Amino acid sequence: MGILFHFGRYALFIRSVFSKPDKYKIFFRRIVDEMVQLGISSIGIVTIISFFIGAVVTLQTAYNLYSHMPIIPGYVVSLVTRDSVLLEFASTLICLILAGKVGSHVASEIGTMRVTEQIDALDLMGINSANYLVLPKVLGLMIMVPFLSILSMAVGIFGGWISGAVTGAVLSADYIQGIVYAFVPFFIVHSIVKSVVFAFIITSIAGYCGYYTSGGSLEVGRSSTQAVVQSSIWILVFDLILTKLLLP
Repeated sequence: MGILFHFGRYALFIRSVFSKPDKYKIFFRRIVDEMVQLGISSIGIVTIISFFIGAVVTLQTAYNLYSHMPIIPGYVVSLVTRDSVLLEFASTLICLILAGKVGSHVASEIGTMRVTEQIDALDLMGINSANYLVLPKVLGLMIMVPFLSILSMAVGIFGGWISGAVTGAVLSADYIQGIVYAFVPFFIVHSIVKSVVFAFIITSIAGYCGYYTSGGSLEVGRSSTQAVVQSSIWILVFDLILTKLLLP
């Protein structure tokens, strides 16, 4: 019954979130603000994580291939790194990181507004509080996350090249050859589509958890934790679904 209750309330919450905004000028301004707050501010952590993911994947791939099949051509290492970064790491893993960073921020911000009765004040003024507070965050991250995903792809592949060249695990010429060998452009589209869906999951679930917070500061912390856990679980569920649907 608890699952059905939350599913129904979440559906009603989403319907309220995607209703017509009261003032479009304020609405678009808030979207830009959220793009900066949720997207631009995440560039640093996305860059750092992507670089080391690419580096580690390259080293581990080289070790596993050469230790078992030393006759494998060197370009295979970067080919595996490229496809791993494009298909999975640049979308799923980065969005799992954003679920912790962005999800906790959104849930705690809206939850604090709920327990301090700021949301009640918006409702009393006739403002659709769910639409006013949550929709700009949803659209802001959905707009920014494709750029973060593309950045993650580029930095991850670059990190793999640096680690391979520095450690000698793969020659630069072989690495570059593997990057362009049998390249499938749809892999980029696949990653972007998944990241947009994940961005919706992160912000909508975090907004839901924060919006229905009750109590005090302790409950705000619990809502923040709940938002991260639930959004991470649903990201992995939809990762499986979208991978099955999008890939031939």
